[in-house]
Amino acid sequence: MTVTPASPPRLRDITRGQWRSGAAAWLGWFFDGLDMHLYTLVALPFVAELMGMASASAAVHERAAWIMAAFLFGWALGGGLFGLIGDRLGRSRTLVLTILTYACFTGLSFFAQTWQELALCRFLAALGIGGEWAVGASLLSETWPAGWRPLLAAILQSAVNVGVMVATLASYLLADCPNRVVFLVGLAPALVTLWIRRAVPETTAWHQARAGAHGHQPGIGALFRGPVRRITLLTLAVCALGLSAHWAFMFWSLQQVRGLGELASWSDAERNRLASGIMLLLMVASVIGNLASALLAQFMGYRRAITLLFIAYALAMIGAYSVPRTLSGLMPYLGAIGFCQGVFALFTMYLPPLFPTLLRTTGAGFCYNSGRVAAAAATVVFAMAAPVGDVRLALVGAGLLFLPAAALAWRLPEPPTQSA
Repeated sequence: MTVTPASPPRLRDITRGQWRSGAAAWLGWFFDGLDMHLYTLVALPFVAELMGMASASAAVHERAAWIMAAFLFGWALGGGLFGLIGDRLGRSRTLVLTILTYACFTGLSFFAQTWQELALCRFLAALGIGGEWAVGASLLSETWPAGWRPLLAAILQSAVNVGVMVATLASYLLADCPNRVVFLVGLAPALVTLWIRRAVPETTAWHQARAGAHGHQPGIGALFRGPVRRITLLTLAVCALGLSAHWAFMFWSLQQVRGLGELASWSDAERNRLASGIMLLLMVASVIGNLASALLAQFMGYRRAITLLFIAYALAMIGAYSVPRTLSGLMPYLGAIGFCQGVFALFTMYLPPLFPTLLRTTGAGFCYNSGRVAAAAATVVFAMAAPVGDVRLALVGAGLLFLPAAALAWRLPEPPTQSA
């Protein structure tokens, strides 16, 4: 069923202020992608170095998973925390705070001397990354015409993909350096905050909502009252299932490749370069998937597009890991999985309009990022499965989570300004 945009997307109608808010959100998401994936690219060798053990050790796998879980938990907490701040302090100012948070603590990971210190730095960096998602999405949903939302979702998610590509390139170029050096790249985002604070004003919608509220600011509890409650509960469930499966893949797929028998004679530097190449493949495919997802949402609506892509993601993961495959045999499936990751682009512009203005960053940030708590737990569970079996079987189980996610996504509504 075709969904008619609320306004025709015409570039000549976009104001300078809208371009600036778009650039600020894009840069925030770009650096999100950069900082969030620096760890996944060097996880096992760096944790092994901190622990003084071999990368293949079960203890190293477990600690690396706990660090990733701390990151995902921090991401969830940051989404709720900075969501509240964004609804109270404003979108532009909160965007600056989130970027500074993740840039500083990613850079501080360079100085970690124990795996616990690394886990703390990743947790604190994730607070900013989780917060930036909700704030950037709300900033654009309140400043750009509704007819642009599907394309904006693709463009914003592609910013994350480009950030991951830059992280991958940095990891590749620094493969012969100590693993910790790659975290210094994560300091770069701090520089962009100077421009954002000066050039990007608060949104009119936020000012109007604040004035109309007469000092009354709804809290997280409001998400579980009245008609908003159904949206909150459904979104929480969809995000918990979908993100658990997605992050299980994003972290453990690289570690599964590192453990392939045909790579037994490879050095850590060679494996690092291979991991960088695979991440690049995933991100290129994901950029294409972002654009395809936007077209699907424009044609059939967000709800149907999300459901379809979740099912496709499940089938691609089951196909990739249900039987043992060589590196060359995995590659086509990895490309298909990367394409299906475009589904997460849709959440960017889909979720904020489902909530009232003064609950917008709170609702979108809390619901989407709370899914990462489940993802954090899933990452550790898969780590525990790895020593007693092939992690690819855990990845099959993770892929199956997309099926109930698809069933629940089917019950979600379209945004108020773009009803199916």
